[in-house]
Amino acid sequence: MKNANPVSSGLAAAAAAILTLFIAGCGSGKTSDAAPEQKTVVDHFPVGVGGSAASLQVAVLESEQMRGLMQRPDLGRDEGMIFVYERPRVLSIWMRNTPEALNLAYLTRDGVIAEVYDLLPLDERPVTSHRSELQFALEMPGGWFAAHGVRPGSRVDMRAVAAALKARGFDPGKFGIR
Repeated sequence: MKNANPVSSGLAAAAAAILTLFIAGCGSGKTSDAAPEQKTVVDHFPVGVGGSAASLQVAVLESEQMRGLMQRPDLGRDEGMIFVYERPRVLSIWMRNTPEALNLAYLTRDGVIAEVYDLLPLDERPVTSHRSELQFALEMPGGWFAAHGVRPGSRVDMRAVAAALKARGFDPGKFGIR
């Protein structure tokens, strides 16, 4: 016997059409071949600092390092910036146009904190390292190091720094990080 209800026939056809579109939209389940979006200096990366979690921006290019944390009155309590240089050397940082007190650590190539300094807001006097085998500088909000027990001899998770460099499109090996 033929179904004479046109409403039922229309609903069945609509349901079949929706099901067909749903199945077609599901695809094969394969992930996209598109490359992940490359990160920039404004992105934050989780990095362990002396056993505590920090959210760091990674400054690699000279223009990023020159700007640093300038004009940033809103730095989060666990946010900071790590400056990555190609080779070990004497490092120098200043606080031009930086309105918030910061902690500064200079690190060796293997991520050991060698020197720690307190930086005053807007102080344009350079803070130059005493040692010449330093390759990274880390800035965190003032008082962060003391609150987290970070001092010379503490370590920064260089695997996390390497992952951040890769996400930024840089080869960690170029900076001596394995």
